[in-house]
Amino acid sequence: MTTGQAIATMVGGFLFPFMIRLSWGKLVDDFGPIGGWMAAAFIVGTVWTINHGINHPMITQSENGAWIDMAVAGAVGVYVASIVRGGKVKPSMRNISAGLSGGVLAGLVLSFFL
Repeated sequence: MTTGQAIATMVGGFLFPFMIRLSWGKLVDDFGPIGGWMAAAFIVGTVWTINHGINHPMITQSENGAWIDMAVAGAVGVYVASIVRGGKVKPSMRNISAGLSGGVLAGLVLSFFL
């Protein structure tokens, strides 16, 4: 991975949680539950296309390099932004452990048939 690809990958990883924090809440506030569905389609779809779906994507996936998952980038980015803005770490540990447990269980189930 070149230096340029590494920088582009970091920016691509930053882009997803940045867009979530910037506009998801506003869409939900303005349109209610339908705004959440619109945010899911517009934000996730657009950022995924930029990061993975074009001829020269921002995120470089290489066999001997880092594997980047947009969900992990989004979770870490939104979590860190929440902590920086005054969120409490200790009460959030329950949600983090539930998310990690669900991810491990989903991976285990997928491994049974993939």
